[in-house]
Amino acid sequence: MAQQPDFSAEAYFQQGIGASKIGQYEMAIASFEKAIKLKSDFAAAWSDRGMALNDLGQYEEAIISYDKAIAIDPELYPAWYNRGIALGNLGRYEEAIKSWDKAIEIVPDFAEAYYNRGSAMGNLGHYNGAIASWDKAIELNPKYASPHFSKACIYAALAELDSVITNLKKAIALEPRRYTYLAQNHPSFESIRQDQRFQALLS
Repeated sequence: MAQQPDFSAEAYFQQGIGASKIGQYEMAIASFEKAIKLKSDFAAAWSDRGMALNDLGQYEEAIISYDKAIAIDPELYPAWYNRGIALGNLGRYEEAIKSWDKAIEIVPDFAEAYYNRGSAMGNLGHYNGAIASWDKAIELNPKYASPHFSKACIYAALAELDSVITNLKKAIALEPRRYTYLAQNHPSFESIRQDQRFQALLS
C-alpha cells in the first residue's frame, strides 16, 4: 500500500487558504493547525487560523490566534487588522481601535482600517473622531462608499440634514443599488423619510 506523501507546513497552509475561500472554515482551521504543528512560528498560519475562527463566530479564540501571530511577527498587519474586527465583534471597541491604530502604523494608507476605526469610535459616541477617521478613509480611497454612508448615519443622529443628504448622494453615486436600498431601509433615517430632499434622492 503506497504511503501518502508528507505535506510541508506551506502545503497545509495553502490547503487552509483554499478551504477558507470556499467557506470550509473548520477544514481550514484543521489545515492551519497541521501547518503550525510542523512549524510553530508560522505567523501567517496563526493569523489565518484566527480569520477562520472569526468567520465561525469564535471571536475569543480568534484573538488568541492573532496574538500568537503578532508575538511571532509584530509587523504582520493583517493580524492586527483582523484582531480589531474580532474585538469589535465582541463590543470591545477601545481595544479594537488600538489594534487598527497598530495596523495603520505599519501600513499608513490602510483605508479599511481607518473605516473600521471610525465605526468603533461611532459606537463609543465619539462622533468627531469617527468622522475624522472616515474622512481619512475617503482621502485614501475616493471610491470607498461605506464611509460616506456611515457619515450620513452619524449626521442623521446629529440632525444635520444637509450633511446627511450630501453624504448619501456620494454613497449612492458610488454604489447605487446597495446604498439606495440601505437608505430606504436603515433605521438611522426614520426621522427624515418624509423630507423632500431625502425622497428625491431615492426616486
